[in-house]
Amino acid sequence: MSLKTELEVKYGVLCIRLEGELDHHTADELREKVNRVMDEQMVQHILLNLGNLTFMDSSGLGVILGRYKRISGLGGEMVVCSISPAVRRLFELSGMFKILRLETDEDYALHTLGVA
Repeated sequence: MSLKTELEVKYGVLCIRLEGELDHHTADELREKVNRVMDEQMVQHILLNLGNLTFMDSSGLGVILGRYKRISGLGGEMVVCSISPAVRRLFELSGMFKILRLETDEDYALHTLGVA
């Protein structure tokens, strides 16, 4: 299965919605797409909606960690919402929740970022 991506900037928050598999085959394309949006638009925070992401490997974690470092360097925050059970387990094992906040859904996550 491939990766479907939807990128939308709402109130300065880059909403990244992923569906399918984020692995070494799809990680570079996602990195390039996100970087392009961040270079072209004013992005203050990143919201990752992973509810439809069925698989992720270390390449996917690397992409997310790199974007986290970039947005943090700009004074922003990255929030994860609607995470699937398999991906949640990977985040727990890798310690990602020590640096990323998990919220139940996209609307609430936007609200906690102070933009909705």
